[in-house]
Parts: sequence; C-alpha cells; structure tokens
Amino acid sequence: MNFRDVFSLAFRTVRSNKLRTGLTVSIIAFGIMALIGIITAIQAMNQKFTESFSSMGANAFTIRFKERTIRFGGGNRREMKLSTRGGRRQRISNLDKNITKDEAEMFVNRFDFPALKSISIFANRNNIVSYENFKTSPNVMMFGGDENYLALNGFTLQYGRNMNRLDVQTGRNVCVLGYDVAKKLFRQGVAGAVNAVVRINNIPYRVLGVLESKGSSFGFNRDNMIITSYTNIDRNFPSGFSYVIAVMANDLLKVNVAMGEAESSFRAIRKLNITEESNFVLDRSDSVAEKAMNSLRFLTISATVIGLITLIGAAIGLMNIMLVSVSERTREVGLVKAIGGKSNMVSRQFLLEAIIISMLGALFGIILGIIVGNSFSLVLNTGFVVPWNWVIYGIIICTIVGLLAGLYPAMKAGRLNPIEALRYE
Repeated sequence: MNFRDVFSLAFRTVRSNKLRTGLTVSIIAFGIMALIGIITAIQAMNQKFTESFSSMGANAFTIRFKERTIRFGGGNRREMKLSTRGGRRQRISNLDKNITKDEAEMFVNRFDFPALKSISIFANRNNIVSYENFKTSPNVMMFGGDENYLALNGFTLQYGRNMNRLDVQTGRNVCVLGYDVAKKLFRQGVAGAVNAVVRINNIPYRVLGVLESKGSSFGFNRDNMIITSYTNIDRNFPSGFSYVIAVMANDLLKVNVAMGEAESSFRAIRKLNITEESNFVLDRSDSVAEKAMNSLRFLTISATVIGLITLIGAAIGLMNIMLVSVSERTREVGLVKAIGGKSNMVSRQFLLEAIIISMLGALFGIILGIIVGNSFSLVLNTGFVVPWNWVIYGIIICTIVGLLAGLYPAMKAGRLNPIEALRYE
C-alpha cells in the first residue's frame, strides 16, 4: 500500500469514531483557540496603541511635566529634595514644578529650530455644553490649544475653520466642537454648528468648526470634547494642570537633533543647573506606542503558557485514546498483517490518525481563536487582525503533538504478532 492508501484508511478510521475524535479535537482546539485568540487580541491592542499614540507622526515629540519619583521607606516619609539657603534647609515640593504658561510661551518664542510648535493644556472633564433646548451630559472634556494644536494631535476639521493666531492672542470665547458634541446639540446636521453660539457651563462660545470623528480609544472618547485656546482656558477655566509643548520637526532625520536642542533650551527656561536632573520629559509619539506595546508582552507569555499546558493535556488524552484504539483493533491489525501488511505500514496508519486528529484540532482552534480575538478588535474599532506567524506556530505545535502522542501507540501496533492478534478477543 502506498502513502495515499494508508492516509485514506487512516482518515476513514478517524471519521468512523466521531465521538472519540470530536472530544479529542475539542481539547486541542481549545488550547489553540486560547493561544491564537489572546495573541489576536494583543495585536489588535497594539494596532490601537499605534493609532492612538502615533497620531502626531514619527517626526514629532512632546515636552511634558515629569513628577519626581516618590519613594517610601524609613517611616514612610515622602522623599523631597532639600536645599540649603542662608543656613536654612528649605523643602521644595514636587508639585511646584508644573510647566507654566510663561515657560511654554518662552520656549516657543526661543526655540528657532525649523519645526512646528504648539502649546496645550487640559482644562477639565465635567463640562455641560448647551444650545437652545439641547444639552450634553456633564462629561465633556475641554482642552486648550493654539493654531497648531489640531495638526500636531492628529485632528481634522470636517466643517468650519481652525483657530487662528488672533484667536489665541486675544483669548476670546471661540471653540471647535468634537463630533459627538456637535451631533447631540445640532440634530438637523453637524454642519449647522459652524458660527453658532453654544454655552459651556453657561459661558457663551462661538463655534468655529467641527472635528471629524475619531472614535474611542481605551476609555477616552476623542469625539466628546471641546477645543479652545489655551489663553481662554487660563482666563475662564483655570485648572492648575501642567502645560504641554508639542514639536514636529520638518525632517524625520533631524528629530534627535531637535529633541537635544529642545531639552537644552527648556532646561535653561526651567533654571536648572548642570548637576540637576531634568524635571520634565521629552517623549516621541512612536516611542510612547512602543513602550505601551512592550507592556503587553506578559500577556503573550501568559497566552503561550496557557496554550501549551492545554496542549500537553490534549497530547496525553490523544495518546490514551490511540492506545485504546490499538487494543480495540488488535484483531484488525492481525488481519492486515496476515494478508501481507508490513509493520511500518500499520505504524504509519496509527501515526497518521493521531496527526489528522491534531490537525483538525489546530484548524478549528485557529478559526475560533481568530474569531474570538477579532471580537475584541471590534470593541476597539480596529481592523481585522490575523496573526499569521502564530497561525503557523499553531500548526507546527499541533503536528508535533500528534507525532509525539501517536508515536508510542503506532510502535505498539506495529510490533503486534499477527497470530496472537488474530486470537485476541
């Protein structure tokens, strides 16, 4: 008998034992589903991280406040920096190191590197916006920016215009609405929001434009927000938060040079001497996404461990079933050998049966894993994800499982004595 005949015989045997095959395939499929499903979900999360944090592009970075590390020890006392002035020790609180409006404006004026610069600040997240008889829930976020804020944060206008330099300098009550806010207030169409006067916490604001929808990202709805000038925030909604400076270099190859010059310039503005550590941090948008994705590696390790443990259990179960099958088919093996069948042909048939069962488990597990993982991607509103490398790994792993689980039963079947096998009851 050639390989095709042996394979056909093995497949018919597997198909004839539906219950036994189904249970074993289910165990293997569950292990592969757990592995592929979690990996698919992680790749969807990575894709969402990249979209969320890399909206400014790889040639941009931000300067933001970095609170000093708080360590506990020696009586749980908060660690503070101490300085001596006039023989007296003066405590310097970490909370006094926020980036101020003056420091941010001074940096933008001094930093002459060829780049696009922007100043922004977060105001609050509990605003109520109203127009005529309509109003929003008290959960609208408000940000303050300048004329470059939209470009540096990946926002696009759908209707109207952006803030200009005069709007920022005067701090007048003008704003740009997020898509969800405009949709709630202007039921006849969001285009009608342009040039309308809305009230933000009973303060009138003229709407300059409406942003395109960007959806939600990890609990942060980027459409449920309002953007006005940072000078207006300072006047009407002083929050006490730190200002953020965004910089986008004209050339990707010059980003590192720009970051070096920006750090040097801002250290001077913050009045730091050469021995002091910078109390601010420069973050590239793509590096933030990379750090976020690296933090998910433990999930990949966990998924691999879960999948391997399940597959080990499936391999033991498959070996047990194949051993039972050898015992049940002892007379059949004896008959095959009696009519001229070789021992290696019998061994090959049992080995192929184990591999077929493993590959069926891999097939169903991969399909179910991709479905489960992409159901998570639907929640995150990302594209369809298929982890092709792990699909290949899953097929290889299941093939190895089938080989290892079927090897001993196949060898046992091949060593059966045909005379003893024919007499077996």
